[in-house]
Amino acid sequence: MLAIKFPKPIRLVVTAVALSVAAFAQPAQADTKVGNAEVTVVRPLSFVIDDGLDFGNVIRGTTAGTVTIAPNGTRTSTGGVILANGGGHKAASFAGQGTFNQRVDISLGANSIFITGPGVRMRVRDFIIGSTPSAPLTTAPRRFTIAAPTGVFSFPIGATLEVGANQAPGKYTGTWSITLNYF
Repeated sequence: MLAIKFPKPIRLVVTAVALSVAAFAQPAQADTKVGNAEVTVVRPLSFVIDDGLDFGNVIRGTTAGTVTIAPNGTRTSTGGVILANGGGHKAASFAGQGTFNQRVDISLGANSIFITGPGVRMRVRDFIIGSTPSAPLTTAPRRFTIAAPTGVFSFPIGATLEVGANQAPGKYTGTWSITLNYF
């Protein structure tokens, strides 16, 4: 169970003079915009997904090909696949917290997965973790050490998608798992 302690309430005293000045002040022009705020609070020895892996929009070809998303978000293609502009592609990104100098093993649930949609399923393979240098990520654990004094860390993951010749148009989705073990 995670216990959160809040500090003692702060007492705020506003004088009547400040209130009256604020009440009669009229701005020359005013405009209001709405913004969004979001936060995910993690507990030590945990991690969350910030963004899912997205290969973006592609145009099928008469020959098979691939689309690769590098951990830094760069997208490339081979074969008959054409990359469409404005595709919203991105590498997956994860964040977590442990302790400084803690050893962490990271591994995949499977070396490849299939995504499904209106046509023949497509294979996602060759997962790559963004590290220095980037390294293949497989079911065999890769080890890293948490370098930040706060214990907070993050990492991106890219992969390669196999697109079939004349792949049926539509949205294809699937899931994959990643495991972190803290030591």
